[in-house]
Amino acid sequence: MRILIVEDSTNIRESVAQALREAGYAVDAVGDGRQGFIYVQTTEYDVAILDLGLPEMDGLTVLRRMREKGIATPVLVLTARDAIDDRVLGLRSGADDYLVKPFALAELLARVAVLVRRPHGVRSSALRFGPLSIDTVTRTATVNDRATLDLSPREYRVLEYLALRAGKPVTRMELEDHVYDERSQVMSNAIDSAICALRAKLDAAGCHDLIRTRRKVGYVLSSGAGR
Repeated sequence: MRILIVEDSTNIRESVAQALREAGYAVDAVGDGRQGFIYVQTTEYDVAILDLGLPEMDGLTVLRRMREKGIATPVLVLTARDAIDDRVLGLRSGADDYLVKPFALAELLARVAVLVRRPHGVRSSALRFGPLSIDTVTRTATVNDRATLDLSPREYRVLEYLALRAGKPVTRMELEDHVYDERSQVMSNAIDSAICALRAKLDAAGCHDLIRTRRKVGYVLSSGAGR
């Protein structure tokens, strides 16, 4: 999952970015509203974390312009403004959630995890496909609730993205856009390599044919087992 942080405080921006990366997310981070608005127009993010008191363009303006342009990226607003009127204004302007500074990183991570799932109609943090169970909080995958798959961070991100879109074909480019951030140097066969490794590990664990290739379209995780 790929997250955008728009926050002018260097300390907050860097600490949040580090926490998210350690949690397994791909992260882009910028320090002003105008740059943040450019980013959300050019990249499809899974969540945007948006400060309100931004230079160049304030956070509410960024948020309103996003929604006016039909950009539906879930937005978590960060702000030092804790008055009820400010919260209501942010939510009415299109925010999906609100977190007042100072905040605990653990709470921010929990809220981001919920927002990542929301557009896909997934309420539970656990996704199940036959014997395969994916925990989007601990970011682990287990088989028959016992054996934990030994997945690299990249392999897990690919699997989670496919799982949230179960039954729907996902292109290689779409996977690249959501699994990697702008700091990553992506090899041309990186996604194919990750899919191949995932299939081998799933097959070895007894989960056969979960990830299928749609010729000239992309990859799809079978949704037949439900979630």
